[in-house]
Amino acid sequence: MGIQNSQFLYPNVTSIPGQSGVGSSEPAKRSERGAPGEFDSALKKVLDQDAPTGSPDLSQVRNPLKFSTHASQRLAERKIQLDPATMAKVNEAIDKAAAKGLEDTLVLTPNAALIVSASSRTVITAMDRSQLQGNVFTNIDGAVVI
Repeated sequence: MGIQNSQFLYPNVTSIPGQSGVGSSEPAKRSERGAPGEFDSALKKVLDQDAPTGSPDLSQVRNPLKFSTHASQRLAERKIQLDPATMAKVNEAIDKAAAKGLEDTLVLTPNAALIVSASSRTVITAMDRSQLQGNVFTNIDGAVVI
């Protein structure tokens, strides 16, 4: 009753000497190195179909903007909506602020005022632009008007 070694799986062994294929230490060979595969092509097609027209190209944004819980609550309470074009401008404003070494930055949009941490790219709080008159902003080290 001779049993061949290739019929068994050995735990904690990645390959059997002389074996090739799955578990082999040799990398898998591709017919065309660097050429997009079927999955890549299908994914690109789906993403291109789902992208709304007129929206900014988010692939260029290195670190997208995040919203703190507080900022999310303020946006909802104050019924402040930020469209994709405004969000793209806010991202650019934060890039500029970070390049100047600013940390906590006031970003004034046409509809809102946002306090943003430039280093963590997080919106800390938000206020409706129409309610700004008479307010004093503290603990900021710069402002960007868009």
